[in-house]
Amino acid sequence: MKRIIWMGIGVAIGVIAFRKVTEAQSALGPEGLNRAVGRLTDGLYDFADAVRGGMQERESELRSALGIEVEDIVRR
Repeated sequence: MKRIIWMGIGVAIGVIAFRKVTEAQSALGPEGLNRAVGRLTDGLYDFADAVRGGMQERESELRSALGIEVEDIVRR
């Protein structure tokens, strides 16, 4: 009886280990690398858009505080 229990535990550990190894291989392969790079570039684009939006908002706040209008700059 003890042998059957230990054999079942060994099989379960083997199956779990096999699944973890195949997941790691798929993450480290070319497709996994492409996915990681894609996520990184998407994050960088989102960050750059947020920075640009913040810059435009701050610029408009400064222009209104200084009394500078956009049309004044275009006319010069």
